[in-house]
Amino acid sequence: MTKTPPRLAALTPYLLSKTGKAVRGQVASRLALHGVRMWHMAILDALAGSGPRSQRELAAALAIDPSDVTKVLDELVSAGHVERTRDPRDRRRIHVKLTRAGADALADLAAEVSAVEDEVLAPLDAAERAQLHTLLTRVFHHLEGAAVRNQKATSRSTEVAF
Repeated sequence: MTKTPPRLAALTPYLLSKTGKAVRGQVASRLALHGVRMWHMAILDALAGSGPRSQRELAAALAIDPSDVTKVLDELVSAGHVERTRDPRDRRRIHVKLTRAGADALADLAAEVSAVEDEVLAPLDAAERAQLHTLLTRVFHHLEGAAVRNQKATSRSTEVAF
């Protein structure tokens, strides 16, 4: 592996990008051992955290195209990890809930992600890991808020144009 040029290594966005790409690859490899991708885990985790939801709500919460959610859910249903049912009051609405097998699979997947985290953060002690997490959480929420503000501004400008 070649050494990163010092000017690039001094750029925090560069380090975040390279680190994120490396970690994502390691997580993806670990999840692939279980026959799943990150979207599978994200959907399982969203259902575990909030309980049953509609497909539309899942797509919106995870910022995934609804057609992609449908494909991932088809795979999760086939694996027995989720169940889908039609809303009796609105047949167009499909509810999704986590099964016991899905909860067990999520626990296994979380252990894989935790193992990657331990490998990646091995140079840091517990206090440094907690500090890194706190700082990244702040940056993440800032960016998430900016995205929401941009989306609202775009929607307002579109309303005005028409």
